[in-house]
Amino acid sequence: MKKIIMLATIAGFAAALTASAADGKALWTQHCALCHGADGKGQTNIGKRLGCKDYTDAKVQDALTDAAAVKTIKEGLKDKDGKTVMKPTAGLSDEEVNALVAYLRTFKK
Repeated sequence: MKKIIMLATIAGFAAALTASAADGKALWTQHCALCHGADGKGQTNIGKRLGCKDYTDAKVQDALTDAAAVKTIKEGLKDKDGKTVMKPTAGLSDEEVNALVAYLRTFKK
């Protein structure tokens, strides 16, 4: 009986991780793709204008910490002159922000 409960628990965690990755993709599509592109390259019209980084570039990914990505998603981003370049993504839970960061990492090649 204990083995069955343990296996069910493990299966539940695996399903949650899979759902989290899928949620990250849906959240990306809803909140990020307009500027950063569905592929994370930032080559949309808006992305080019704003200078969005190419998240498929390993150097860009390596330079971006998870903490910095979380902060940017939650607080937005301003340029050196204080002009808002990216608005905060409002209304997301910490779990959803973490799912976005995890999905962002899938673009690295």
